Amino acid sequence: MDDLFASLALADIHRDLARNIVSIRDGQELFDDLSDNPKDWQLAQAVEDEVKPQAYESKTPIIHRPFEDAEWANAIGFPFRNWQASRFSDGTFGIWYGSESIETTVHETVHHWHHGFLADAGYCQDGVVIERKIYWVRCDAALLDFRPKSADYPVLVHKQDYAFTQAIGARLYREGHPGLATLSARCQGENFAILNPNVLSNPRHVCYLSYRLVGGFVEVEKQQGQCWMRIPV
Repeated sequence: MDDLFASLALADIHRDLARNIVSIRDGQELFDDLSDNPKDWQLAQAVEDEVKPQAYESKTPIIHRPFEDAEWANAIGFPFRNWQASRFSDGTFGIWYGSESIETTVHETVHHWHHGFLADAGYCQDGVVIERKIYWVRCDAALLDFRPKSADYPVLVHKQDYAFTQAIGARLYREGHPGLATLSARCQGENFAILNPNVLSNPRHVCYLSYRLVGGFVEVEKQQGQCWMRIPV
């Protein structure tokens, strides 16, 4: 690993990255179990908004308009508060993943949904559906660039074995690096693993997606009822 780090360059990233999270297309009223009156739901929501602490406040409000708490928490903050094992984390620290394109995020999340969540639950029947939400998130950071090294170190994009990449992530976290750029193991795309949320900003909702398991494929819809991508699993 020392030889790998000795030959790395920095990638000065100033661009939007696609973030793909679990969500729902249609909003749900969280207080409808307390009353049948929609006015009561609105009152309960207003009370909650008054008393809950802010999840995010811009450090430079004159330069960057403060954006809505929920957007920041969903698109940026969640993985830094909810740690779990992944390609570059053993689960002892949080890490955020984004991609250069929406299509790359689809390949990544289809794999983890099917081979992780559904397979682990023993629930891979046709017709299973999950809904997701896509954001563009701005990234401004000097990231360690592992993309040119995948040919010499194919373990960087190994489809199952994460031991090597988790060791890389642990070192970057320990040394305080903001993150890294890497090739996708699922398609011809690029991923960005971020360890410092301060380099991320300006989340904007792009679209909703639906994934449906059908005959050994996951069919992805942007518009309901219209297949946009079809990925074998």
